Amino acid sequence: MTIWPPRPEDLKRPAYRSLAEALIRAVEAGELRNGDRLPTHRDLAYDLNISVQTVSRAYDELIRRGFIAGEVGRGTFVRLERSDTKTPFLPDRQKGELIDCSMLKPVFDNLHHEAMCEALATLSTDIPQSVISSFRPLGALRRYSEPSFSWLEICGLKPQSQSLLLTNGNTSAMTIALMTAASPGDLILTEELGHHTLKPLTRYLGLRLRGVAIDDEGIVPAAFARECEKEVVKALYLMPTGLNPTATIMSNDRRAELVEIARSKDILIIENDAWGPLQPGRPAPVAAMAPERTFYFTSLTKCLMAGLRFGFLVVPEAYEAAASNRHLVTNWMVTALMAEIGSRWIIDGTAHRLMNWQSNALAERNRLVRRVLADVPFHGTDTGMHIWLPLPDAWTEDGFVAHASQKGVAVGPGSTFVTSDVIPSVGVRLCIGGVSLEALETGLTIVSRLIRSQPEPALLS
Repeated sequence: MTIWPPRPEDLKRPAYRSLAEALIRAVEAGELRNGDRLPTHRDLAYDLNISVQTVSRAYDELIRRGFIAGEVGRGTFVRLERSDTKTPFLPDRQKGELIDCSMLKPVFDNLHHEAMCEALATLSTDIPQSVISSFRPLGALRRYSEPSFSWLEICGLKPQSQSLLLTNGNTSAMTIALMTAASPGDLILTEELGHHTLKPLTRYLGLRLRGVAIDDEGIVPAAFARECEKEVVKALYLMPTGLNPTATIMSNDRRAELVEIARSKDILIIENDAWGPLQPGRPAPVAAMAPERTFYFTSLTKCLMAGLRFGFLVVPEAYEAAASNRHLVTNWMVTALMAEIGSRWIIDGTAHRLMNWQSNALAERNRLVRRVLADVPFHGTDTGMHIWLPLPDAWTEDGFVAHASQKGVAVGPGSTFVTSDVIPSVGVRLCIGGVSLEALETGLTIVSRLIRSQPEPALLS
């Protein structure tokens, strides 16, 4: 007996859930495969003697869980998400001799190690008791407010004290912002090539995510407006300052256009500014234009040191209590030791020294990129941590990643960052901060030669 489609008598209440589970069983049994087209809502409702609304609810649940996807004008298809246990980024135990340009990391050198050793040595003699004994966030973290505001001012913000939450880095802040801004079933819009953890995170939270068309400045305002006309949008998630996979920086005018649309539709904005003030001359954050509706987060992790998990989440006034409660139930409070070190560095100037060093180091690496890839089209910024490399027609993403790996370089496939149902462009992300300068030059040289060559069919099969 086949599993799909189910018989009407096999559906149990609630029918939408039973229908969704039947499709999942069919996928697991191999009766339905990736790319198979599913019946229309109306046809399946007729065959099973259930309402169209029940089928729609089942399909929505399957989309949320990553088993199917709808394509405008074409229908609904089985679209299996990549397994959560698989990642295009190499864990340390698998790197071997590969030059790992897949991980987005700041440059690390002896001065970072020395700065941390010095900080820990100082703390061993004068660590405040509250750092190791406090359990109530308000009391424990009050001492870190002033240096945190000082850092945010460098980022271009002047938030009120009650609107700031201290977090364990950007991922923590992103989770709290999403949980506060939206409820299960709500629709979040973002760049069609966006943050690689946003898609699974929204799925775990029961949120719907849809990618919006982008150009060389990021999200296209007209495309954003069209999506808002189709159905209710709860929030817009942005990476406007070079952090996005295509390494684009959004102009002030573009930011203002998106804010105007968000205001007209009463849509919240979540702004990921993980690099903070690392890039000189950058536009002011979107949160400075629309503080009443923008959740803004940044941290010291990307711009100073990968191991310094100390972040800042600024929330709109109306959402302060809700965000604080969600922070408590998911993280309780920032790790006080990280906050202590980060705050001391902001006060004594170490943070600024390390940030300036990081900016200069990345500028040197980006000059190297431009020299080695002189005749290869790519997108990047002067002090960014990665570049976006569009691929010639002869290459597929998987083929290029496989060839590069065979030749000793790990890069991130563009499909990892896709948030829409259709891959908008073919390319790879190449990170330049996590390896030595010598290894980076070798890796870039390999990539430069590879992209000019023709792929070997054996590796593409």
